[in-house]
Amino acid sequence: MSQSSLPAGIRTDRDDPTTHTDADDVQDVLDALDDADCRDILEATRDATLTVGEISDACDLPQSTAYRKVDILADAGLLEESLRVRRSGKHVSEYDCGVEDVTLSVGQSGVALTVDHADTGADATFANSLAQTGVADD
Repeated sequence: MSQSSLPAGIRTDRDDPTTHTDADDVQDVLDALDDADCRDILEATRDATLTVGEISDACDLPQSTAYRKVDILADAGLLEESLRVRRSGKHVSEYDCGVEDVTLSVGQSGVALTVDHADTGADATFANSLAQTGVADD
């Protein structure tokens, strides 16, 4: 299982801040943050890990729009994807806000954007992660 498909509580690859200096990477993050729907999704996923269907409901967005916005946020590194395990075997992707803080700096070396990732907690266990993400019976 890759790091990106691990439940949120056991991801270990995002402990350190990520600094973007490439103009395209900086612009991707800024574009995502400039979008009101994307900001709503980040707020909705701040305290709960949600599927795209749940994001669509929580943010009052058509599901096609929710999928598009989730892709934008994930590509910008602002939304983390994990797998919701279901007993039926029909597992589904779920998303949580992967960012704690974003800082834009302008200096002699140019523009830099730093993303501080949400704390994943080193003491989290797989069982706790499954409990938090809700192993569904359906």
